[in-house]
Amino acid sequence: MRVLALIMSAFMTAACSQEQDVTGSTPFCEMRSYSSYNPRDKNQCVAACKACDRGTTVTCSTSCSLKGAR
Repeated sequence: MRVLALIMSAFMTAACSQEQDVTGSTPFCEMRSYSSYNPRDKNQCVAACKACDRGTTVTCSTSCSLKGAR
């Protein structure tokens, strides 16, 4: 029984690591949508976040501020 639990635990851990990384795909979306994308420009950062990450104005504004956009 313990061996079965160990095997199931290993499969569940392996399944979690195969999720796609949303953050890694974002720069491609931003570059496609904005030819001269500047992540330090808060307006561009918020617009890209809303378009590429499907965020809201509040969450994207907070995220961009934390990343250093002004």
